[in-house]
Amino acid sequence: METKIVRINRDNFCEEELLEAADYIASGRLVAFPTETVYGLGGNAFDETAAGRIYAAKGRPSDNPLIVHIADAGDLSALADDIPETAYLLAEHFWPGPLTMILKKSRAVPKATTGGLDTVAIRMPSDKIAAALIRLSGVYIAAPSANTSGRPSTTRAEHVIEDLSGKIDMIIDGGSSQIGLESTIVDLTGEVPLILRPGYITAEDLANVLGEVQFDEGVLKRSATEPVVAKAPGMKYRHYAPKAPLYIVEGKQEEVLDYINAEVAKYAAEGKQAGILATEETRKLYPEGLVMCAGTRENAETIAAGLFDTLRSFDETGVSVIFSESFADNPLGTAIMNRLLKAAGYHVITL
Repeated sequence: METKIVRINRDNFCEEELLEAADYIASGRLVAFPTETVYGLGGNAFDETAAGRIYAAKGRPSDNPLIVHIADAGDLSALADDIPETAYLLAEHFWPGPLTMILKKSRAVPKATTGGLDTVAIRMPSDKIAAALIRLSGVYIAAPSANTSGRPSTTRAEHVIEDLSGKIDMIIDGGSSQIGLESTIVDLTGEVPLILRPGYITAEDLANVLGEVQFDEGVLKRSATEPVVAKAPGMKYRHYAPKAPLYIVEGKQEEVLDYINAEVAKYAAEGKQAGILATEETRKLYPEGLVMCAGTRENAETIAAGLFDTLRSFDETGVSVIFSESFADNPLGTAIMNRLLKAAGYHVITL
């Protein structure tokens, strides 16, 4: 299959530039497109064949649910039944934006889209290209992250091309994603709202609107056990992993620096290169190894935005191993560490 690449300026485009992509979606074909979180791989959410093609293109298990993207909060009633008042409150405060809600699905939503579940994941993206594509296609768009299953999510079109060129019909290059981490997912089907995946919208943000909010027990885990049923993307199976083994080193900064430098020196003595995932504050404190900077601790958003891009950059270097600092001590620490722990296969060295 030949994949068409279309470049669009997200800050200055006319909707006519998206008409072909919208037609692709409406007719059952697949289009990768930018959102404010990461790039998504989109298909008609009501088309079971399109859903099957999404799973096949990603190499994604079919029991891993897809998120349905909408362009109007009023579309909730077409996709979900028994919608609680909490859903409308969250939509009022955080839509359009990086929040996904889990609700009881309506009959109209095929189980091929929901991973066989009776619930549906719904999001209303704020990215201008994504919003326009949904409106123009005339359908709701099911879209997981546009990457090969298990690899780091894609925040640039170059990454999408690397993973999916030749497997899907079109890729829209709209520049880099602003947030860089997938949306926060909150389950509203129980008595207490349950965070299934942390993201840019934090537990504190949600609690300010809803009052009590809890984390699913799997979100904060530090082991590789998986749920039998995944109610949301990212809860099951291997995710975000770079090609080289990744180890997270946590502890006091001086001890972390000493440990990583000693390990890097061991690899160098064997003629191997080690990678180091650091920050602006520490990057110059590693005399050996290939140091890459995810962002600055003074601004947690830079680390969130740079994490997946940095992990993919290591893949291009052929390093034998990667050592990463911990980022738990920042406002987006729960979301960042959720992704980093999975990328590392929960390999944590605590000093």
